[in-house]
Amino acid sequence: MIVLVVNAGSSSLKYQLFDTEKNYEMLAKGLCDCIGLKEGGRIKHEAGQTKYETEVFIPDHAFAVELVVKALTDPAHGVIKDMSEIDAVGHRIVQGGPYFSDSVLVTDAVMEDLSKCVPFAPLHTNAHIQGIKGITAVLKNVPQVLVIDTGFHCSMPEVAKTYALPRKVAKTLAVRRYGAHGTSHRYVSGEMCRILGRVEGTKIVTCHLGNGSSISAVKDGKCFDTSMGLTPLAGIIMGSRTGDMDPAIVPFIIQNYEKIPYEDRPEKFKTLSVDNVNDFMNKACGLLGVSGVSSDMRAVIAEIETNAHGCADDAKLAYDILVYGIKKYIGAYAAAMNGCDAIVFTAGIGENNAAIRRDVCRDMDYLGVKLDEKVNATARGKVTKLSAPDSKVEVYLIPTNEELMIAKDTEEIVRKPGA
Repeated sequence: MIVLVVNAGSSSLKYQLFDTEKNYEMLAKGLCDCIGLKEGGRIKHEAGQTKYETEVFIPDHAFAVELVVKALTDPAHGVIKDMSEIDAVGHRIVQGGPYFSDSVLVTDAVMEDLSKCVPFAPLHTNAHIQGIKGITAVLKNVPQVLVIDTGFHCSMPEVAKTYALPRKVAKTLAVRRYGAHGTSHRYVSGEMCRILGRVEGTKIVTCHLGNGSSISAVKDGKCFDTSMGLTPLAGIIMGSRTGDMDPAIVPFIIQNYEKIPYEDRPEKFKTLSVDNVNDFMNKACGLLGVSGVSSDMRAVIAEIETNAHGCADDAKLAYDILVYGIKKYIGAYAAAMNGCDAIVFTAGIGENNAAIRRDVCRDMDYLGVKLDEKVNATARGKVTKLSAPDSKVEVYLIPTNEELMIAKDTEEIVRKPGA
């Protein structure tokens, strides 16, 4: 089966094409970027050793899908003759709300429920819907599957996912902890269980660290708790997101924002109100807000080392807040699960930043964590055991593969009788 995996963001559309008959060989991958922006539109495409990038205005996701079709079927760098060779399409869906707990075949009723998830993740969900519509326009009769990121976290017990709100308020508005990055946490925890040789009795903490970051406690192969909440804003400090904070801070900042000198306010947030405070917490805070330099950890570390912008101290504080937050969550989840067999690092920062991994695992003697610092210093991009032989907790780098999970779910659902 040839499966196209689509990950539509607010201004981007990533894709990968898999052949499930050849052990899920990835035939091609690419990215349509800057969708809807007047400048900077482009498509990047890669198939084997062939790579190309073209600048083009991409007005919407439907046009992006047309570009994907052309790339995949191009005589020079395509991998299929025409789109009729595609048997199914799988879509990554960030937020399933109270409506989806498992991957599901797209129907009119499913699309209606997906539209109800917009309030939980408006930027992501609207983009998903546009991506699905774009695929439908081009591949009218090809089955499509929604793979729900929050689905993995549905196994959390009530005590972990319930907020201390009046019960009728929480139930009516479907307010609870949903989490995010579930497809990634499911993949790397499954790989860790395979390495441990068992599922039952396992207690694993998975650290998905990137521009958006979340940490999950996985017990017996199922999500036991996770750091993100109703939205992807909660948890540890992220690229430009606050992470956890006292909710009273929000009205306090709005009420007192005028006291901040105009020039000291973030560029796109010279005024702050109920209407834009959510954007403020998502786009102007986190590593960017604390460091004053960038939302990219690489740039933050460069500032620590060079002080090129005169912000080295603030950059170091941002770095330390991230490390401290990860350590706190690992400790809390070890306590909640009554132990920890393994800690897994994954995603952009987790897979590529040895310093973060080293500093997170430092001074965790109480848990018996001992890192092999020589191995850790050079490890990146492939499954690597990072812990020392006498460590009581296994520590691993496991590259995530959300697209593979989406392809597998898509094939499984499409092959079901009656699909």
